[in-house]
Amino acid sequence: MLPYIVVSGFINPFHQKNDWTQLFNGKDLSGWDTYLAPPRDDAGKKQSDIPVGLNNDPKHVFSIVNEGAEKVIRISGQEWGGISTVKEYDNFHLQLKFKWGSLTWGQKKGKKKDSGLLYFAVGKHGADGGAWMRSQEFQIQEGDCGEYWGVAGGMEDVKAIKKSDSEYVYNPAGQLYTFSATGKVGRRCMIGLDAEKPSGEWNTLDLYCHGDTSIHMINGKVMMVLYHSRQMDNGQARPLIKGKLQIQSEGAEIYYKNIMIRSINAIPAELLK
Repeated sequence: MLPYIVVSGFINPFHQKNDWTQLFNGKDLSGWDTYLAPPRDDAGKKQSDIPVGLNNDPKHVFSIVNEGAEKVIRISGQEWGGISTVKEYDNFHLQLKFKWGSLTWGQKKGKKKDSGLLYFAVGKHGADGGAWMRSQEFQIQEGDCGEYWGVAGGMEDVKAIKKSDSEYVYNPAGQLYTFSATGKVGRRCMIGLDAEKPSGEWNTLDLYCHGDTSIHMINGKVMMVLYHSRQMDNGQARPLIKGKLQIQSEGAEIYYKNIMIRSINAIPAELLK
């Protein structure tokens, strides 16, 4: 198993005590847009080329429900799409909590439950799979939370060990590879350990982004460090260091709460070791 950094009781000297901005107000989806892709059948084939679209959710894929004494966001997963912040962000520390529900749908039925946090999301909705914006993905999938995927032109450099022609696993002592949909190693960098809690329990996700460097963390453990965030745009690699946040609906029921963000002046040095 890979060595990893555990952050317990960590206090970031670059933050003030009460400098968090809540992105979920605990009542509704104010500050967020919803977007749903063209409907798919159970095999994943599109039933139409016309997306359900922006802020149109007839099946209530995105809703606010009671969870004990608090309200949380429920994403049913029944259709592909996501919720995205109206605002764009850079140089931030994002934290949220998520837990899995019990339902899976369509081509994901009976498989690993899947969602994802997309950051630096830019451009048009539906650029990837008809559902998501160009972005960098912090994977949220059972057993794979913390992986990287380049979405619709997103590119990152990550230190990894090659396991096969299609499998590259994060390792801080590994070689620096470029991950992108059009690159020779593909757009996925796998994690070296599983820090997720058992299904049905709340997990804490932390994402640090400063300049073109990012860190994925699950439950206080660093899953990977990513460098040189950029995008392939009309055949040219350009910086990708600011954008919206998008949370995916991808065939599985999932709940989110305590979504908050704060500005940072640097990534804590101990997380980059």
